[in-house]
Amino acid sequence: MTLVTMARPSLTAAKRLPRLIRTMYTAPGSDMSMQSQDDWRLMQENRARFKLLFDLFSEHGSSQTRKNTFQPHHAYTRAVGPSHATVSALIAAGAHLGHTKSLMNPNFLPYAFGVRAGLTIIDLDKTVPLLRRAASVVRAIAQRGGTILFVGTRPDLRDIVRNAASKLEDQGYYISDRWLPGTLTNRRQLFPSGSQKYNITPDLVVFLNPMANMNAIRECAIQHIPTVGIVDSNVDPRIVMYPIPVNDESPRAAQLISGVLSVAGREGILTHHGEEKESERQRDRMMILEKLSSPEASM
Repeated sequence: MTLVTMARPSLTAAKRLPRLIRTMYTAPGSDMSMQSQDDWRLMQENRARFKLLFDLFSEHGSSQTRKNTFQPHHAYTRAVGPSHATVSALIAAGAHLGHTKSLMNPNFLPYAFGVRAGLTIIDLDKTVPLLRRAASVVRAIAQRGGTILFVGTRPDLRDIVRNAASKLEDQGYYISDRWLPGTLTNRRQLFPSGSQKYNITPDLVVFLNPMANMNAIRECAIQHIPTVGIVDSNVDPRIVMYPIPVNDESPRAAQLISGVLSVAGREGILTHHGEEKESERQRDRMMILEKLSSPEASM
């Protein structure tokens, strides 16, 4: 007795038919195909047996799923806050891999964990508090209405800085192509009309590849603008005010760092908006009290 009625296949199709029949029982290592009614009955029994075992052991298994565990793309699509920036997340992003031992900067020694296979391993136990310190700076500046500039001039960093700046709305800006020399120190000549109408000096600059933007770092130092930067083992951490020891060649690490800083800035903006609304309510309350206490109101 056949299960499916179909037209008589040609000779060539008949030869290929056994290969085209899909395996219905999907247990590992199973090659059972649907060729008779007994096969269908056996498949149903195996499926019921598997469901019984699954229901029996599901209470004792792990509760972790794809949604509540770390995935490599979560750093880009689901930016985490400073409190969720852990050592495990940094390791998963490859943030602990530095340059070769011969390229290590002597001033980077306090942030080095050791050497493995000729590569300097970054001590992420020291990176996490420095990252949270930088996030606190970003949050405080955004809370006071300051502007934050993200700089990442490598092709793989363009979307990262764009997404990070977009989370800060009008207080976030980014440079993804090339830092124009004199942007800060010679802005009156480069932007003659804009420098008078708008405040084009940022309150904080975040560098995702500082070695390629040394001119920008010097201009920030001249203008007394605080800087946050990702520093690798071949970089002197003193070039920026708030260094974050991380692998600067890993796009996933840059996504994680920029995501943490942008979320912190977003929290500061929301706090700033809440303080403004509270101050408006206080002013309205004071105006009402003044009107009620005036002589005209008593008459």
